[in-house]
Amino acid sequence: MELDIHSADGKPTGKKAKLNDAVFGMEPNDHAIWLDVKQHLANSRQGTAQTLEKSMVSGSTKKLHRQKGTGGSRKGSIKSPLYKGGARVFGPQPRDYSFKLNKKVKDLARRSALTHKAKGGAISVLDGQGLDSNKTRTYAGMLKAFGLEGRKALVVLASRNENMLLGTRNIQGARVVTASEVNTYDIMNANRVLIAADAIAPLESTLIKQS
Repeated sequence: MELDIHSADGKPTGKKAKLNDAVFGMEPNDHAIWLDVKQHLANSRQGTAQTLEKSMVSGSTKKLHRQKGTGGSRKGSIKSPLYKGGARVFGPQPRDYSFKLNKKVKDLARRSALTHKAKGGAISVLDGQGLDSNKTRTYAGMLKAFGLEGRKALVVLASRNENMLLGTRNIQGARVVTASEVNTYDIMNANRVLIAADAIAPLESTLIKQS
C-alpha cells in the first residue's frame, strides 16, 4: 500500500510512502481489538470504590427488640442495612480490575486497528517538516488542514518530541505518541491517524518482530 506524504499544511509533497501490508493491509481480527481495548480500559480503572459493611459501621450491636411476636422484621442491630446510616449489603470493595494479555494478541490487535483505519482512509503520512515548534497555533493549524478541528487525532512520531508535546497539550482531542507507544485504544478512538514518514519503519518493526 502506498500513501501520499503530506506537509504540515495538508498539501501533498509529491512523495509516496510505502506501508507494509502485514501491518496496514492484513485481515483484521476484531476480537483481538476488543480484548486489547478491554484490557486498556480495565487497567485504567482505579478500583477504589468502597461501601461500609456491618463490621465497618459505628453503632451499637444491641438487638433492638425480640426476634418474634412484634409483627415487624428481624433486625440484629442499628447497623442493619434496613436502617438509614446502616451498612450496605454486597457493596463494592477495592479491587484490581487489570488483567494480562498475550503480547502476540496485542500486536495482532494493533495491526488490525491500523488496517481498519487504512481501509477507511483514516491514515495520513506527514513529511515531518515544521514539527519542531512549541506553539499551539502551529499544530492547531495543522489539524485544521487535515479536517481535524474539534475532532480526535493521533500523531505517531519516530521519537519523543518535547516541543510538539508542549504545543499540542492544550488541543482537545490531540494525542502525540512515539511508534513504540501506540496502542489499540488510541488508534480506534482517533478520527484520523497522522504518521510521520520516519515513524513508519519503527512502527512496522515493533508490530512485526514478535508476530
